[in-house]
Order: sequence, then structure tokens, then C-alpha cells
Amino acid sequence: MYIFHTISGLRAWRKTAGIVALVPTMGNLHEGHLALVREARRRSDAVVVSIFVNRLQFGQGEDFDRYPRTLQEDTDKLHGEGVAAVFAPDEHELYPHVSQDYNIEPPHLQNELCGRVRPGHFRGVATVVAKLFNIVQPDIACFGKKDYQQLAIIRGMAADLNFNIEIVPVDTGRADDGLALSSRNAYLSESEREKAPQLYAALSRIAEQIQMGSRDYVRLETDAADTLHRNGWQVDYVEIRHADTLTVAHVGDADLVVLAAARLGKTRLIDNIEIHLDKKTI
Repeated sequence: MYIFHTISGLRAWRKTAGIVALVPTMGNLHEGHLALVREARRRSDAVVVSIFVNRLQFGQGEDFDRYPRTLQEDTDKLHGEGVAAVFAPDEHELYPHVSQDYNIEPPHLQNELCGRVRPGHFRGVATVVAKLFNIVQPDIACFGKKDYQQLAIIRGMAADLNFNIEIVPVDTGRADDGLALSSRNAYLSESEREKAPQLYAALSRIAEQIQMGSRDYVRLETDAADTLHRNGWQVDYVEIRHADTLTVAHVGDADLVVLAAARLGKTRLIDNIEIHLDKKTI
């Protein structure tokens, strides 16, 4: 497995790598990341995993400085998964002029859901992913569905900017108790970790009620948020959206996604569940 810290080194290798799949990460890899790698391997000749903690997607007061950086452990895991190359640039390599004067500006969706409480986050995500697409020139890029809003924005960017890249969504990895796998789960205290599956449980109840015929989406959202609040969560949002467009869901939509973000103590968790209704029953 090659480990590249420079753009020039990665680009020279890329010329003879065949069909390449990219898995962009910020490192501190867990089983969810490795599931992305396995899907990427299944679809390509060579997998490139990028490891870069991107300052542009962190807001003021967020956890950029304390975000776990575990490059040696990460490369050991990736070697075991048969990854062809790791791209792990330092900040100066990816942002040589310190500031990024030219950014990718996503549409209004960037200011909704997570974007309401993390202004500028999706601009930073879209900008670094566009840079990685340009550097790696992958044929395929794999993204986890846990970051559902991010996936929607990346799909839209790839289509509108004519990136000749297949964007592959991969199902959310979960612990045995349902908690979505995330590097930030390590921030949870023991008692918080015990409560953390409540987020997935709240979304599951909404999905079950919709499948049973409930269409009062506002009430379902409010009830779920109230339940989480009573259990000690600080809720950013619980919302039911159209699965493809992430516009507000309407009765009659067959493909839905329920998304939520909430904090336990200082740790912010996100999750979602897709719902696919039989059009005959709507």
C-alpha cells in the first residue's frame, strides 16, 4: 500500500492505477469507514482513501483541534483491507495559500438541517471534496448515508459541475444497539453512550408510524423531539424530508427520509432512516 503526502506523488501513481474508487475521510477510521472501503474495492481496480481533517468544514468553537488524528492506526486498518493508496496531505499541501479564496458554494440546502447550526460547513465539505476529485481523478467515490445531507450536496455538485464520477451511497454502519457509527462517538461518556441509541429509536418510531399510515408529519417530528428533550438531549432538529431532493415532505411522497441531529452533553450526533412507501397505500 502506498502512502502519499503530496499531490504530485498521488497524481503520478494515478496514471497507471486503472479504475479508481475514492473514499474521502477525516481519519480515525471505524467499521463504517471500512464498509465504504469494501464497497469501493468491489467496484474498482484500486481504492484510494484520503485522510485529511478539513479546517474549512469546522465552525468557530467546534472540535477541529481535538478531532482524533490516528494516521498510523488508520493505515494499519486500510492495509488489512487491501487499499492501494492512502492520500494524507498536510494542510499546506491542500491549501498552499493558507486561505481558500475560491470555494464551492452549494445551493440553499446548505443552510437547512445541519446547515442551520453549522453555517459554512457544507461549503467547506463541497470545496475539499471538489479538490479531492480534481487531485485523485477517481471513477467512483463512496460516501456513507449517515451524512445524508452531505451525500445530497455532493451528488448535486458532481452533476452540476460535470464530474465524470459515479457517486455511490453506502448504508450506515451501526453498533449492535443501533447507534450509527461515528468517530465522534468516542467523545461520549459511559452514561451518554448508554443513552445514545435513543436517537435511532426515535427515528425508528417515526418510520414505523408512517408505515402504519400516519401522515401528520409535524406532530411526528414534534413528538420525537419532545421525547429526546425529556431524556436529556439538546435537539437541533427532527425532520421528515423527500428522500431524493431533501425538500420538505408532503403527503403523497413515496420516498422519504427522517433526519435528526441532537446533542448529548457536548457531543453532537446525527442519524437518519429512509422510508419507501407503496404508492398504492399513500
